[in-house]
Amino acid sequence: MTTLRRAVWATGCAVLCLPVLVPATVEEQRARLPPPATCQDPVEGLWKAHRYDPRFQDWSIFTLSIRRSAPESPSLVGYITIEYWTGRPTESIPPPCRPGLRFYILDQPSRGTFTAARNHVEFWGLSYRVREERCPRSFSAYNLDHFAGAIDPRIQEFQTVNNDGGRDNNEPYVFRRVQCVDTPVPHPAVTPPPFHPRVRQGCSPR
Repeated sequence: MTTLRRAVWATGCAVLCLPVLVPATVEEQRARLPPPATCQDPVEGLWKAHRYDPRFQDWSIFTLSIRRSAPESPSLVGYITIEYWTGRPTESIPPPCRPGLRFYILDQPSRGTFTAARNHVEFWGLSYRVREERCPRSFSAYNLDHFAGAIDPRIQEFQTVNNDGGRDNNEPYVFRRVQCVDTPVPHPAVTPPPFHPRVRQGCSPR
């Protein structure tokens, strides 16, 4: 192989090995949530997820407020509320405003369905409104969320995926029911642990 061909081969085939951030595990997401609430209805109540996304370096707390449209109806109504902020992996609670930081709270009137035979729930936003924008950076737009997953009644959780037509494509979330609809039970405050991204060694093309 000539010197020139060796140089071309090396340039075309070289790889660069860099650390790769690994998303939060199910256990890490669970550790941030209040204790579970057991309710009479299998799906009604407040369901929460608290997640860090290392791809975009941002945090989100989702609250699904779910009710049946009528007693025992498979049709669901309610809201999706999202608290969103950009921040470091250690900032699992919204930090004070600083240059470049974004923080807002959105409400999405929502609908859904519940299939009792499979404990399967789908819940999606119909529209959104900005309830609060705390840091001085203009809000642009938001893709409506669509969650789908099966409830595990033993632990009052469901592992779900979100498809919003944008950045979330089958993106995993862990929701836990933390409050019943008609008989709210106070829960002790839980200090969310920081998310320290696990790092694995990976290789990618230069």
